[in-house]
Amino acid sequence: MARMVGNNYEWWSVSEVGCWLERLGFAQYKAAFTHHKIDGEVLLLLTEKDLKEELKIDLLGDLKKISVAISRLQNDYNHLIPEAPSRNFSPGALTNSTLPVHQNLHPSAAHSPCTNSAHSRVRNYSSDSQASDLQEQQKLGGFRRPSGVATQLRPEYFKTLVSCLYMLLVTWITAIVMVFVHDRVPDRKRHPPLPDIFLDNVPHISWAFQMCEITILLMTTTWICILFFHKHRSIVIRRFCALSGSVFLLRCATMFITSLSVPGSHLECAPRDPSDLMTQMKQAWVIWQGGGLSIKGVRTCGDYMFSGHTTALTTLNFFITEYTPRRMYYLHIASWVLNTFGIFFILAAHEHYSIDVFIAFYITSRMFLYYHSLANNRALHQRDSFRTKIWFPMFSYFEAHIDGIVPNEYSNPLCKANLLYLWRTLIVTPYKKILGSNKKEKRK
Repeated sequence: MARMVGNNYEWWSVSEVGCWLERLGFAQYKAAFTHHKIDGEVLLLLTEKDLKEELKIDLLGDLKKISVAISRLQNDYNHLIPEAPSRNFSPGALTNSTLPVHQNLHPSAAHSPCTNSAHSRVRNYSSDSQASDLQEQQKLGGFRRPSGVATQLRPEYFKTLVSCLYMLLVTWITAIVMVFVHDRVPDRKRHPPLPDIFLDNVPHISWAFQMCEITILLMTTTWICILFFHKHRSIVIRRFCALSGSVFLLRCATMFITSLSVPGSHLECAPRDPSDLMTQMKQAWVIWQGGGLSIKGVRTCGDYMFSGHTTALTTLNFFITEYTPRRMYYLHIASWVLNTFGIFFILAAHEHYSIDVFIAFYITSRMFLYYHSLANNRALHQRDSFRTKIWFPMFSYFEAHIDGIVPNEYSNPLCKANLLYLWRTLIVTPYKKILGSNKKEKRK
């Protein structure tokens, strides 16, 4: 069954308007609407004065109810007009130039009020972000409102590759900055730990930091499994890499600018002797290949503002809950529990100040919500496009062809159809382009 992209009321026929009246419980006025040839386009232009004087609806209760129902249709229709200057419907402003153009949708595919609701049900998709936290079906005037699901979901593997390379570059920059801040960590004798309301009242737990990193590995494994089966994994990976890279790049700036004193007396941190560039690159390589995890033998100091472990936990939590259906509430609860306990383990290990953890959670969550609010609401993106291109250039590039919420659909990537599609997209098509360009050069 094809997914419908909107309620195209202007395509309703006279008989469909009659069906709409019957559904509202006003079948007695069907003859008057038919006599005046009220189709969908005319219905959207009707005013309360027209209903009373021309269609002879004298009962005040019926008049008001039909008027409210028409207003709901008008408001719903206004949401389908791109870059509408106002949310209020103005009948005089509805001209041919302002009618919305729905690509790849024939008038026969419009939502008909005479169609059985069992056959005209719009597909639902779950999402947990602020912009996509919609009701499964919102009824307007007896009909179902579209859920804002994207109609264009091309994989665009090149953009995904660019996003992955961007994240890898940022992680390498992070490793280099961590080597730099370790060499300039303040001396513990001259700069004792700063006062902290949590660290001063909770005893140090030696095994807590390892538990935090085990939690990160568990959530990472869960996220990889979700990506493996998600139908739109290319788009999701692109978003994950773009957001993760941006947050960690911001972290590089904060820990480079200001070096805080060591938060715990148990930490063996001291400035290292000056070394040459090659030695520093080797130290950065150890950090990079170990992912900054102490369970993989990485030990760093000075990278406190803000917590990279909290950033990783929060990013994984938000992506797991965003790109799995609401019915998997047990997974969402488990994800939030792991995120919360992971943060507690960081503080219980006295590896970071409380402010490090708080800022990391706040920045990561706000970046996630800001990105997805723009991505899920095309109107916000269009209205703020110039500012978005300046402050978030990667968003404008990566989300250029996505016009709504990415649905949580799943498929087996190892099935024959998907493997053939990947073969054609990644191998055959580029080879044909290269072959065609070589032939043109030979002809010249």
